[in-house]
Amino acid sequence: MNAVLDQAATHWQYIAPLLSAPESEEEYDEKVEALDEILNLVGDDENHYLSSLAARLGDLLEAYDERVRPMPVAQDTDVLRYLMEEHGITQNDLPEIGAQSVVSSILSGKRHLNWRQICGLSDRFGIPTDVFKQRKTLRDIS
Repeated sequence: MNAVLDQAATHWQYIAPLLSAPESEEEYDEKVEALDEILNLVGDDENHYLSSLAARLGDLLEAYDERVRPMPVAQDTDVLRYLMEEHGITQNDLPEIGAQSVVSSILSGKRHLNWRQICGLSDRFGIPTDVFKQRKTLRDIS
């Protein structure tokens, strides 16, 4: 065996549990704690030797969330309401859409967001434009 495999074999019993998918809330919570510790060590250094482990743990946790706690499907009006609530803004605070009456018509389902409005909201909130396509989940905008 080469040196890298020797090292991996020596420490595998400690590493393997981190790389397996959580099967219960308890395992999920343990992996969240481990990820938090790793992120504290890694910080903003994308080249840190533990950054790939952090990414793998994040992927495992996300897959568990999607399997165990699926997000409900949201229409574009649901996404707009969510953004308004999350950012504490009113219908009058959305110049990207237009006047309050236009926002009201969109929220009531009488009108749909057009491409210009979607682009403006995307720029303002730093989210992809496809979030406003129907059948997206609220997780897609987080």
